[in-house]
Amino acid sequence: MDSPRKPKYRKQQKKVRHLKGVENRGNKLDFGDIGLMAIEGAWITSRQLEAGRVAYTRATKRAGKYWTRVFPQKPLTKKPAETRMGKGKGPTDSWVAEVRAGRIIYEITGVPLDQARRGLELAASKMPVKCKIITRSDYLLAS
Repeated sequence: MDSPRKPKYRKQQKKVRHLKGVENRGNKLDFGDIGLMAIEGAWITSRQLEAGRVAYTRATKRAGKYWTRVFPQKPLTKKPAETRMGKGKGPTDSWVAEVRAGRIIYEITGVPLDQARRGLELAASKMPVKCKIITRSDYLLAS
């Protein structure tokens, strides 16, 4: 599971409003031939990202090259159960990536397209957001 090595600040405010709207960057395939795009905005935890990565690497039998285009760099804190109110903010519980609609999450190249598509379908089932699979040919059809 990913987490920043040396964050500048240990704790952040939640601010969910960053998830609205459409992503302006990170919304095109830069490295691979096929990718997984988020259709809606949400927080994706480091555990979910790792589960997706394991799913598509197993489905493609570790052939080809992979890129994870999002990184969990937002800390979420949580106070212990049955703790009284007050006494400050709790310790860091998990790390999340803020993903807006249109963001590419994973990219794959060097694998047959049908096998890569199956792997990304498995990875999409691990995500908390609706996703769609896009290929390089989608860009050719759009222009």
